[in-house]
Amino acid sequence: MHDHSYEVSVRWTGDRGTGTSGPRDFGRDHVVSATGHPDVPGSADPTFRGDRDRWNPEEMVVAALAQCHMLSYLHVAVTQGFTVVDYRDTAMASLRLNRDGSGELTKATLHPVVTILEADRVADAEAAHATANALCFIARSVAFPVHHEAETIVRPASSSADSSTGGAD
Repeated sequence: MHDHSYEVSVRWTGDRGTGTSGPRDFGRDHVVSATGHPDVPGSADPTFRGDRDRWNPEEMVVAALAQCHMLSYLHVAVTQGFTVVDYRDTAMASLRLNRDGSGELTKATLHPVVTILEADRVADAEAAHATANALCFIARSVAFPVHHEAETIVRPASSSADSSTGGAD
């Protein structure tokens, strides 16, 4: 077993001159940074007085889940021997707010659309999502279920005969 560590910095940039003197007196803006990477502008969700033009923590969790699943899925494709040529996802999560002001993400659903080359491997490509979910570090770390509503598309490898139209220009 190998342990890895990850370090990021978060710096609040929302002081409007009076600090947190009142709930409407400060911005939720902040910057997430890590050595060697571009800064990520962050804020709260607009519902919680945040800036909609910045990433909020909930979006970043969903993005991490989608990225991790994709990377795990691509690994599974290689180990199982089918060829992925395109991968897109629109991931979503649900947040429940509690009366005391706390809340938690209750579920996430990924919607990967995966394009493969082998028509006879569609079942394998679809089953690979469960394997990828089991391997994904982030999905294994969250306290809510991560669902997958995947679509598999087959794009046969083009041959030289396919590229010849035989028509006049």
